[in-house]
Amino acid sequence: MRHRRLLLVLVLVAIVAAYFLSGANEALTLANLQAEQVRFQAWLADDPLTVVGGFFLFYVIMAALSLPGATLLTLLGGALFGLGWGLLIISFASTLGATLAALIARTLARGPLERRFAVQLERINAGIRREGAFYLFTLRLIPLFPFFVINLVVGLTRMRLWTFYWVSQLGMLPGTAVYVNAGRELGNLQSLSGVLSPGLIGSFVLIGLFPWLARGLVAIAKRRRLARRYRRPARFDYDIVVIGGGSAGLVASYIAAAVKARVVLVERDRLGGDCLNTGCVPSKALIRASRVAEDIRGAGRYGIHAGEPQVDFGAVMAHVQRAIRQVEPHDSRERYEGLGVEVLAGEARLLDPWRVCVNGDTGERVLTTRHVIIASGARPKVPPLPGLEAIEILTSDNLWQLEALPERLVVLGGGPIGCELGQSFARLGSRVSLVEMGPQLLPREDHDAADTLRLRLEQDGLELWLDTRAVRVVPNADADGGHALEVERRLASGEAEVHRLPFDRLLVAVGRQANVAGMGLEALGVETRADGTLAVDESLQSVLPNVWACGDVAGPFQLTHASGHQAWHAAVNALFGELKRFRVSYRALPAVTYTEPEVARVGLSEGEARARGIDFEVTRYELAELDRAIAEGRAEGFVKVLTVPGKDRILGASVVGQGAGELLAEFTLAMTHGLGLNKLLGTVHPYPTWSEAAKATAGVWKNAHKPERLLGWLEKYFAWRRGAVAAGAETPRETKGETRRQDA
Repeated sequence: MRHRRLLLVLVLVAIVAAYFLSGANEALTLANLQAEQVRFQAWLADDPLTVVGGFFLFYVIMAALSLPGATLLTLLGGALFGLGWGLLIISFASTLGATLAALIARTLARGPLERRFAVQLERINAGIRREGAFYLFTLRLIPLFPFFVINLVVGLTRMRLWTFYWVSQLGMLPGTAVYVNAGRELGNLQSLSGVLSPGLIGSFVLIGLFPWLARGLVAIAKRRRLARRYRRPARFDYDIVVIGGGSAGLVASYIAAAVKARVVLVERDRLGGDCLNTGCVPSKALIRASRVAEDIRGAGRYGIHAGEPQVDFGAVMAHVQRAIRQVEPHDSRERYEGLGVEVLAGEARLLDPWRVCVNGDTGERVLTTRHVIIASGARPKVPPLPGLEAIEILTSDNLWQLEALPERLVVLGGGPIGCELGQSFARLGSRVSLVEMGPQLLPREDHDAADTLRLRLEQDGLELWLDTRAVRVVPNADADGGHALEVERRLASGEAEVHRLPFDRLLVAVGRQANVAGMGLEALGVETRADGTLAVDESLQSVLPNVWACGDVAGPFQLTHASGHQAWHAAVNALFGELKRFRVSYRALPAVTYTEPEVARVGLSEGEARARGIDFEVTRYELAELDRAIAEGRAEGFVKVLTVPGKDRILGASVVGQGAGELLAEFTLAMTHGLGLNKLLGTVHPYPTWSEAAKATAGVWKNAHKPERLLGWLEKYFAWRRGAVAAGAETPRETKGETRRQDA
């Protein structure tokens, strides 16, 4: 890649040098064009195809290389071809040249710039993906901005070249028409400044700014039109009403109360939400019980023989409920009222942007508030599968009421929830079949992480059905009775085969659906996205300026810590947004799947980096090399870190293995505060610990980037000091691992 860039640079330099050395730049003056106008028109009359083709090609080259003189060529085109043909020829030539200029800038500089300023450019590219065409169009309309600068700058972004082309074609048309039209009077022009008068430039500026002004005015008008339908209160009872007492709602309420705002929290069910009652806490308690069973089952490899564990499922579920009760005070009404939050039990519905009606046990009450934060969470998604209505399905919501261990359990969905619960039930004694429509488990993770987990699940006895589509639920024809899940598995040949998986219980774990109904949001114009989450901007504000959303109802990550992260932003932006807004960043957001081995990641995966066109290096360290892992007999897994090529700055880290979620915290800290692998390598880690894997990974990266030339000089220097020849010197043992580069 570097050689191709160097060759391209040399070619471009040669062309530009030839342009200036030939004196072409001196020939392209207004006086020369006026003097040669008659001769040009004679050439056109004699050989129109050659003149038009040569003019078109020369114009494209001039624009592509950002050479001076394009304005004069436009005037000449107007003089030679007239307004109609001149506008047609020059419009396409200038757009094609501009696109080539953007492509040249992209080829030469985008890669190095993205490696150096990945974080800054990612934010810019996010804006380009959303509204890049709009920005480019307005810039093209304003002749105050040199077009060649726009070509080069936009070329460094991730805008599609086709988008760049057609937007430039339209945006440059008015300015091109002015110059082509002026070229018809080429002989009478005294200077280029006569083409664009101050008044005309001002008109173009207004034209260019009009889309921005119109867009802002439309947004303001839309919000005021919505607000005008309702009577704004003269005073407010509260600064913030928070709807939903899950992770996001609790954090938002706490933040608001901590800065002495008056806040009320409305919850229709139980405080703590899914995390406490049906998600994080009960699932981890169940996972712990299943790991104990597996430890007993595998104790023989440590010389301890305990036999097959006897699982009392009722006692296991009692342990789960006990964990919920012990954590419950952290999210209790008493605690939050002690923090200054007023807590109301009931259903909340927005009457207008400032009034919230709460229908609870004590009747109906209307609250007036300056801001509303929607934190209503999500619920398990149930697919429209034929036959599903005939059975009682299990979800992550009602699973915890099970009284008996299912003998045959089918899990629908190979994401984190399906894998965690499927492995747990298999270890407790269920025969588990897991069905996943995609080609791998954990679709968001890289193949190596998913494959490591797949091997372990198969060892635990799970029957995995990947690349398999659930078709319907049917009565089981076997003597056992019950029901079966009919599935269609894709074969390598492209054909499909149908199977029936009998079950006692079916666990549906295919994702979660945002809770948006019943709150009056649709009537107020608060929109939802295609995935059902509320449409909010990067500051978590909805179309109504005082209605915000955070947590699972806002997406895109349905994680407890992501909800808390968003809740801080929603509360602070609601209370202080007039002074400063904070955009939510997910760059260093960690995620953990609590299977065994655990699968943890922060930042980019390899797949995401390739999809975004980001160059990266991969450094991999196998936990089989870690002394603590060897001592504990838990050597499966690895640490994988993505860095900027040639740099130690971390783009992402994946950890698969024992306690991966705990080990990931060091990489999350490093990414959050801009610490590179050199800093991790220079940090003393206690021996023997799992955390040494982070330092060892940094050591692998350092070894791959050691200064070989300097080390060669040092080797000769020390040989000279010893009075000996360095040949045959023994090389010390190095940490095993690998670093490889991946260009986008």
